[in-house]
Amino acid sequence: MGKTKRGKGTKLMALADSSGLPLAVCTASASPHEVTLVGATLEASFLDERPERLIGDRAYDSDPLDEALAEEGIEMIAPHRNNRRKPKTQDGRKLRRYKRRWKIERLFAWLSNFRRLVVRYERRAENYLGLVKLGCVVILLRYL
Repeated sequence: MGKTKRGKGTKLMALADSSGLPLAVCTASASPHEVTLVGATLEASFLDERPERLIGDRAYDSDPLDEALAEEGIEMIAPHRNNRRKPKTQDGRKLRRYKRRWKIERLFAWLSNFRRLVVRYERRAENYLGLVKLGCVVILLRYL
């Protein structure tokens, strides 16, 4: 989301349903890669059930991530990176669902409407995560 008063920033990971409503949010330091934070985001889910498929951008093109999610019964849909050395694992049929990735971007746009989340006045990550979850609750209540 941006730089804080004490460091480089915070990475906000979110999981949304087909309508763009939040299912899970997780915060972490800005330095680790998104692939390493997928498991923590799934664990932070508001629901007990796991999603059938995850749609991510090119950064999520990782064979170990695909294998770990396949063990849990989750299908990862992400376009391949341009510099991929191994053979491709997905064809164009699954990537048609990638067009729906704008719905998670819409969730982040909705969260950006809350100034306190964008500016991030909180120094503690727990307080920031609490306010992000409060923003998710407000989004869910507006939808109902």
